[in-house]
Amino acid sequence: MIDKKILKAVRVEPCRKLRLKDYETRWPLGELKGDIEQYKERAAEILRDNLEQLAKHQELLYADDRYSLLVVFQAMDAAGKDGTIKHVMSGVNPQGCQVFSFKRPSAEELDHTFLWRCMRAVPERGRIGIFNRSHYEDVLVTRVHPELLKQQPLPDGKRGNAFWQARYEDINAFEQHLTRNGTVVLKFFLHVSREEQKKRFLDRLREADKQWKFSLGDLTERDHWDDYQHAYEQAIAATSTEWAPWHIVPADHKWVCRALVAEIICRALDKLKLRYPEVTEAERRQLDEARLRLENE
Repeated sequence: MIDKKILKAVRVEPCRKLRLKDYETRWPLGELKGDIEQYKERAAEILRDNLEQLAKHQELLYADDRYSLLVVFQAMDAAGKDGTIKHVMSGVNPQGCQVFSFKRPSAEELDHTFLWRCMRAVPERGRIGIFNRSHYEDVLVTRVHPELLKQQPLPDGKRGNAFWQARYEDINAFEQHLTRNGTVVLKFFLHVSREEQKKRFLDRLREADKQWKFSLGDLTERDHWDDYQHAYEQAIAATSTEWAPWHIVPADHKWVCRALVAEIICRALDKLKLRYPEVTEAERRQLDEARLRLENE
């Protein structure tokens, strides 16, 4: 298990201003001390253990049928969202897990509220839902590129600070509604440094089997790095709540990121005290009759 000090370091407490530069991108508690290979081996062991636990939790989640889990991933480009989802969810049953990636909104989606397309994708009871990007795009990308708001047929009005605060309030209400009805909401910002993003972009450009991942638009968005950092700071501070907390996870080391995400998810599911449905006496008699009938065929 991961030390509680580390888990506390990545969780964003409600109603607290934050600066992303105060959060580590490599290790939650500052510089790594000692042999980094030992840390990597320990992280791999923690990930393996949590993958086993996650598979058990998923089966119980489905059988219990009172709760669902929604995991939200947000990050700058090349922070490792896809890889984290792939590795952390590798042990779960695909029938009980669904992943949604939210790209540029369609004309139909623009004709609804900004939360509509994500509302449609929330997991039903007994299932795990993963948002690879999410409803937060509408307080991140649209805040960095306010011209995108012109594509949304919104009522007339100013698009200043009050506008964004209203959207944060809508998000908090939406997520509280989910949790009140049995959906556990966990939100992860994969915190990658500008230097590591550059390295990963260069890897994509230099290696033929990674070039398909690169888009010239990635460089355009990189030019807005500071604007995105500010938008994330505002959004995370305004929407990290007791019922739907944000976690700022160091993402420069992929093995650190994956171990932390898996641990946080498993701990959240463990708190639910999931259980298999109890069989009544009447149901037990029916089961005994069914067993005897099969045995006597």
